[in-house]
Amino acid sequence: MAEHFTGWLGWCNSLLSRFAWGPATLLLLAAAGLIFSVGTGFFQLRHLPLWWRSTLGASLSGQEKGKQPGTGGITGFQSACTALAATLGTGNIAGVATAIAAGGPGAVFWMWISAFFGTMTGYAENLLAGLYRGKNAKGEPIGGAMFYIEQGLGCRWLALLFSFFCILGSLGMGDMAQANSIASGLQDSFHIPPLFTGLVVAGAVGFTMLGGIRRVGQITERLVPFMAIGYTAAAVCVILVNWQRIPEVLHSILQQAFCWKSGLGGLTGYSVKQALQVGVARGVSSNEAGLGSSVLANSAAGSPPVVQGMWGIFEVAVDTLLMCTLTALAILCSGVYDPVVYSAALGTETFAGLPNGAALTADAFRSVLGPGGGMLIAISLVLFAFSTLLGWSYYGERAVEYLFGSGAIVPYKLLYLACIVIGCVTRLDLVWQISDTFNGLMVLPNLLAVLWLSPQIFGETYRFFHSKQRPDCTQSSPV
Repeated sequence: MAEHFTGWLGWCNSLLSRFAWGPATLLLLAAAGLIFSVGTGFFQLRHLPLWWRSTLGASLSGQEKGKQPGTGGITGFQSACTALAATLGTGNIAGVATAIAAGGPGAVFWMWISAFFGTMTGYAENLLAGLYRGKNAKGEPIGGAMFYIEQGLGCRWLALLFSFFCILGSLGMGDMAQANSIASGLQDSFHIPPLFTGLVVAGAVGFTMLGGIRRVGQITERLVPFMAIGYTAAAVCVILVNWQRIPEVLHSILQQAFCWKSGLGGLTGYSVKQALQVGVARGVSSNEAGLGSSVLANSAAGSPPVVQGMWGIFEVAVDTLLMCTLTALAILCSGVYDPVVYSAALGTETFAGLPNGAALTADAFRSVLGPGGGMLIAISLVLFAFSTLLGWSYYGERAVEYLFGSGAIVPYKLLYLACIVIGCVTRLDLVWQISDTFNGLMVLPNLLAVLWLSPQIFGETYRFFHSKQRPDCTQSSPV
């Protein structure tokens, strides 16, 4: 019975995925990143010191202005940690490995490209969220793509459609994918049954969800920096031990990114089309640029619009350009990934039996760090993914409240907890495929609004650099 249901679910998802990640979505993602990069004079490069000082630098120096007096919100750093927690666990540890297994090393290159231009997509959507937001009954700032779609674009039905897709995304990428990564990591390292993991995690999430976004922010601002530093150090160790293979790995990434047939022995399992589609989809899954989801967390900070946009750049850069790259290099340099074996098994039953996701990343870390490497991956997944589950529960709650009203929040929470258990016992590849589909469905309405409102984004950026009352930390050449 379960196999028939899984097969039917996979068939339905395959049909939706062709639409969600079709030419229109890829064109919108490329257009948005390119337009906002060129239109701002490649802000992500020209003003790198500025957005770095205005985000992490301001937080470390205690000069952050993200939480405005009387807003009742969270700080910009807390909102960024919540958004990063939604990606760093599965997107960087499991997602990168899944992309390499399904799309070959060439997928890594397209992840880089999508992330570079995605920094400005993240900037644009977060800036708009700073212009269009409201307050809840407690006086706390709330916002999201649905606000600027309705208020800026004047299209309520499209805002409702985005909210619906966001709910699906919260149950897929934000829920089942996170739970599956936790279960896979614990089963691989500690032999804990997935069903037991699902029940325990669901209970813990259900208890913690009662604290709202403020508690989520407090948890993630402590967990994310600690685990990010620890994971980065471990990945660097794996890469340094295998530093002789770095040129070979970089060559394979570039070769397979542009060669229609695999450059590794004439393999036919991978193609540039597959590498591009998987790389872009996994890149967006990792950094969420274009989805409009991280906007929900950043809006709760009440930051000035352009500063909020800078946090969007910071999140994408750290998540994909730094963390995803470290994971990819660790896997490819360690030798645990055999391109011949994975390419030959692609699309067959044998592929399901190969190490994938968190298990493949754990093998790479174990190759250098021994059993401790697998334990590190398992602990990192549990902590990051647990934070992600909390963050996406908040995203889903806001979308449910916008679409159905506050009375639907409790039923949604119960469904969210049930999906945690389902995600733990479902096949990894199907979970990630469903998650990618939901992501693509969120992209379309969000980017249509962002592109339509681009004159406001450029205008707000121009005013920021030409304002006579611009803070000292923002001194830079005008756009």
